[in-house]
This record gives sequence, C-alpha cells and structure tokens, in this order.
Amino acid sequence: MSVHPYDDGHTVAGWTGCGIASAGAAVTGLGVCRASAVWVAAGLGIAVVALLVTWILHLAGWGKGPGRRPKEEWSWRVRDLGARDGHAGCLGCRLAGRGGRRATAGAADGDGVRPAGEVPERGGSAVPAGRAKSAADSGS
Repeated sequence: MSVHPYDDGHTVAGWTGCGIASAGAAVTGLGVCRASAVWVAAGLGIAVVALLVTWILHLAGWGKGPGRRPKEEWSWRVRDLGARDGHAGCLGCRLAGRGGRRATAGAADGDGVRPAGEVPERGGSAVPAGRAKSAADSGS
C-alpha cells in the first residue's frame, strides 16, 4: 500500500527532470555567488536540458498526463503506452503534435498502460521485453 492516499505523480520523467534542474539551479546559484555570467549561463543551459529531457521522457511514456491515474498505475515503474497518441489536455503532447488524438476506447479501464518491461505483441497480450512469445504463453 502506498504511504500517500493520492496520486502525486512520481514518474521517471519527473524525477529525472527534477534532478537535472536541481543541478542547473546549483550551477546558476554558484554563478551568482561568483558573479560569473558564464556560470549563470551554464546553469540556465542545464535547466533547458532538464526541460527537454523531461519532455522527451514524457513523450516516450515515462511521464503522466494531467489528472489522476487509477491507483494501480501510481508506481513510477508503470509506463504509459497511451502517450504515443497524446494525453487529452496535455501541453507537452500538444507541442509535439499529439494532443487530442487519444482514442477514448479503453482509456477508462486503463488499457494501454502496462508495467515497464512488458511489450504488447500484435495479438494484444503483453510479453516481458526480450522474450519471444512461446506456445505456453498462448495457451496452445
């Protein structure tokens, strides 16, 4: 059970972006203390890199769209495969040209979200990444 009774949005994209942005803020602060425009510019450059890395990870499915997710999707290990089509109301997805195209079928029951390491095959079933589907998996 989660310690918090709410979806606080801990994702790979969020944590990675936060870490890089923190380093950028530290470098910028160091530049202010040293009165060095070069250090301030480097810190702001790192902040821009944090923004881009977070956006790319979000588009790759390691972030989350706006709003609450079902409780079983709160883990940061859950990859959102619905991000490929864009999240409704998401600025990042709209900037990438993906917003508003998300299919509504299956969105309410969490279809399209699978734990990391599972890749859907053409038949729709999830198989752990790096493992071919065998006859035992298909029940034949």
